[in-house]
Amino acid sequence: MHLPEDPFILLSYINTQLRDFYPSLEELQKSLGVDVQTIEHKLSAIDYHYDAGRNQFV
Repeated sequence: MHLPEDPFILLSYINTQLRDFYPSLEELQKSLGVDVQTIEHKLSAIDYHYDAGRNQFV
């Protein structure tokens, strides 16, 4: 799966996927086959980090 390169578009895409389809980041990774470390790295560059309790990047 090809993810958006722009970190703000990636943020929107990932949070929408988590909200609408996946109960956790791990489930999203399993289903889409994406590299969570890459996502976390790109989003941390714009000061967003995964909050498991909220199941979103905040």
